[in-house]
Parts: sequence; structure tokens; C-alpha cells
Amino acid sequence: MITRIHHVQITVPKQAEAEAREFYCGVLGLPEIEKPESLKGRGGFWVQVGAAQLHISTEDGMNRLATKAHVAYEVDDIDFWQRHLKAHGIEIKESVPIPGHCRFEFRDPFGNRVEMIQPMCE
Repeated sequence: MITRIHHVQITVPKQAEAEAREFYCGVLGLPEIEKPESLKGRGGFWVQVGAAQLHISTEDGMNRLATKAHVAYEVDDIDFWQRHLKAHGIEIKESVPIPGHCRFEFRDPFGNRVEMIQPMCE
């Protein structure tokens, strides 16, 4: 039986690891966690998201703007996140409505699609 999601992996261009760390740890405020020694040589970094992890790896030659694949973060104040991201120059895009939820999406600075979702908001 599958019991939960352990981690999700996204990629950023190889030369953008420091910028990705600033965005995910700085702008989004996700705490970095240590990668196992056996994986440190591959580049990238990991962050904690509640009980799950987000693994940010490096990969060149990908068109991240051409995919619907995404990470969705559940938040408790969607208005805060919309204002916060706009203040950091992130373009907010409306999402198709889902009953019982407020949500929006954006692309991170590397083209990865990201969703913010809040259950049971007005």
C-alpha cells in the first residue's frame, strides 16, 4: 500500500543552483536539508516541505515551459503568497477553479510550474 509522498524532484539548469537555492530557501522559505554523502557529488539540494521533501536537481537541455508537470503547495493564507510572490517579481496565473479550493499557479525562475492551493477558502 502506498501511504504518502516521500519526495518530488524538479530540475533547474546546472548553472542556476545558487539562484534556485535563493528562490526555494529564501523566497519560499523552505528549509534546506542535508543530502546523503553518496549523492552530494551530483549537485542540487533538498528542502523539507511539511512531512515531504522537494529534491532540486540540476539538468540542462530541458524545456520546463512545455510541461504541465508541477508541484502543488498547500498553504493557509493564499492571499499572502500571491502578494509575496508578486513582490518578488513572479507572474501569477489564474488556475481552473476546483470546488472548495482557492488556487493559483506560477512558473519558478527556471520555468517549473508551481501551484499554491488553499482548501475551503472563500
